[in-house]
Amino acid sequence: MTNKSDDTVEEASLSPDHGYVIDEQVGYLLRKAYQRNAVLFSEHIGDLTPTQFAVLARLTELGSVSQNQLGRTVGLDVATTKGVVDRLTARGLLRADRDPSDRRRQLISLTAEGWARFRATAPLGLKVSAETLAPLTSAEQRTLHRLLKKLQ
Repeated sequence: MTNKSDDTVEEASLSPDHGYVIDEQVGYLLRKAYQRNAVLFSEHIGDLTPTQFAVLARLTELGSVSQNQLGRTVGLDVATTKGVVDRLTARGLLRADRDPSDRRRQLISLTAEGWARFRATAPLGLKVSAETLAPLTSAEQRTLHRLLKKLQ
């Protein structure tokens, strides 16, 4: 017969005496803030993921770039970049052309449809950011931006 106290965690060990309170951890708080942003993004721009939107946005800035460079500039690993590029290409929003100076490399760029889709959704992206930050004052929003950039 097993003693019940051997099978249960003592209540004292469930107290926050160990110093780790999940609600105070930066990773947890960042994840919760990102979840808020992701829900708003989905409500306003439901047919693109935030990552796909970021790729479209970056290509409006960079024009035609290698897939590796594109991934680096939006903080994606190689496999994720390839998947995003493949999905957006299949939807007719991106195109891949051989780099004339290096035939092994492909240059990724927006199609006319990709440009149009980004132009149509950019105001919604701005709205998502504004709604995500709505609980903060203007000064708090500026501080948050500054601090998040500092963490990069």
